[in-house]
Order: sequence, then structure tokens, then C-alpha cells
Amino acid sequence: MNRKCPGGYRGRFAPSPTGPLHFGSLVAAVGSYLDAKSQSGEWLLRIEDVDTPRNAPGAAAAILRTLENFGFEWDGPVLWQSQRLKAYAAALDHLRESGLAYPCACSRKEIADSATHPAIDGGLAYPGTCRAGLPPGRAARAWRLRVQDEETAFTDRLQGRQAQRLARDVGDFVLRRADGLFAYQLAVVVDDAWQGVTDIVRGADLLLSTPRQIGLQSCLGYPPPRYAHLPVATNAAGEKLSKQTRAPALDERRAAAELVRALSFLGQKPPPELALEQPAAVWLWARRHWDFAAVPRQPFIGLAACPPPSPHPPPTAFAHSR
Repeated sequence: MNRKCPGGYRGRFAPSPTGPLHFGSLVAAVGSYLDAKSQSGEWLLRIEDVDTPRNAPGAAAAILRTLENFGFEWDGPVLWQSQRLKAYAAALDHLRESGLAYPCACSRKEIADSATHPAIDGGLAYPGTCRAGLPPGRAARAWRLRVQDEETAFTDRLQGRQAQRLARDVGDFVLRRADGLFAYQLAVVVDDAWQGVTDIVRGADLLLSTPRQIGLQSCLGYPPPRYAHLPVATNAAGEKLSKQTRAPALDERRAAAELVRALSFLGQKPPPELALEQPAAVWLWARRHWDFAAVPRQPFIGLAACPPPSPHPPPTAFAHSR
């Protein structure tokens, strides 16, 4: 793929089919969609189903149906990561041949026993046990990227300057797992480059993964996209909305109201009456009034701060373009 986008901007939305879309998913979809369309760009849809044990039966079809019923229109065919395994294998081969990837025999228990400090994302920083070669008598379980001991930094359009020293903050991270599956970090970097994605707009829960992706882009010779990490919706306990925290699925019967709520969460000022309209009317207003500068800069926002809209009946001559 990697064809040039006529508008110079190509964004994407890339859900994993682990369950139905929820309000947090909608916020990311709305923000990425409107950022693309406000710049006459393309908006691609990718189903990140490479982690097959986590895929829920029927979830991918449900995601596509929900997006359609909410009025999203994506450019080109849907890309399925499960159909891209040869591309990930080719990227890993390139890294191996370049001396940038190496085999690792460590189990999780062995890493837990030998790690000296936590990783920046809450796991454990890999201590480099197999960096100089596999221990005698041990077989490779996974493949890791040999990271450099230098600062990796970028300026996020919303969250400002971000920097990590991957060697210290993460350690050499996994590219292919012990179960044979390709890791998220490798798959997402390869796909973004192949699709020619110029701008990634997603939730701030992925902010700490971005330096790893930038480091991997550099190793593979890919140009880095621009990043904007949107605020993530949290529940009353301060947890990110997710399947694990039992976030309710989006109600397709209330699509317009959910869209209005997502716009409000993102700092926009949609008329409450739009919640009573069809999704097309909400999108008409949103595409004419989208203001990226109004999007909150904090990484997490409690959902209680953005209750569902309580619209009054719309006036007879309600004008959507205002």
C-alpha cells in the first residue's frame, strides 16, 4: 500500500476484537476521525486481531456494525492484522539480519527473579539476560529488540514533550512472543508504515508505548508519524474503561446521544438537541465545528465529568449548520 494521501494526512482507528466497543473506544474513534476529516485527510480502519487468544467470537463483526450504525465512514478496505503475518515475519527477519533482534530463553518467572527495577509501564524492565547470547543448553522462546541506551523523545500534539530511555525504562522488548505470536509493538509499527499513516490519534493509555514504537520505526527505516494522545475516560474507581473493568457496550439505539457525549468529552460544544437527531446530523455539526485546540490536555478524565446529554425537544426550525 503506502500510497500518498491526496490531502497529505492519513489517520486510522485500530480496535482489537476483544469485546464490543464502549464509550472509551468511541472517544478515540471520534477524535481520530474528526482530526482526519478536518484536514481533508483519509481515515483508515484496521482490526488488530493478531493476539488471537484474546479475540472474542463475533467481536470483530460487532465492531464493524457499531461503527456503521454510528455513521463512521472509513477510506478503503478494512485491514486485518491476522492476514499480515508474512509482513511481520519479514520485518523480524530484517531486524535479525541487522543484529537488532536476538533470541531470548527467559521465562516470566526468570525475568521476575532477575529484574532489578520496574518498567515505566508497570511491568518489569528486561535485565538483558540473553543479550549476549543464549545461556548454554537453552532454546529460544521469544525474540527481543536490542534497544539503544539513549533518549527517545517526541512532542505529542496534546500531551507535550515525552521522553524515555528505553534501555532503562523498558529494556529490550519482545517482538515475537514465546507462544509464537507477533507482539503488538511490531505489528502496529509495520502496519502503520505499510498503510502510510501520517497521524496517529489515540488514547493516552498508549502514550508510554510510543517511544518503543518510535525506536522500532527507526530500526526499520520508517518515517515517524505525528502523535496526539487523547484523554482516556475512567470510571468512578479511576480505572480506564475496558472489557476488564466491565465498561458497558455502546447502545446503537442511542448513537446520536453517545456521539454528542463523546464530542463534549473532547471539549467540543455540541448543541444538546443534537442528541435527539440522527447520527448524520451530529456528524454534519461536528465536521463543521471541530476544534482540536479545545481538546483537554490531561491524559485521564473521569466519566462523571461528562454525563449523558439531557436534551430538550428541538425547535421546529433547528439548524444543524450553526
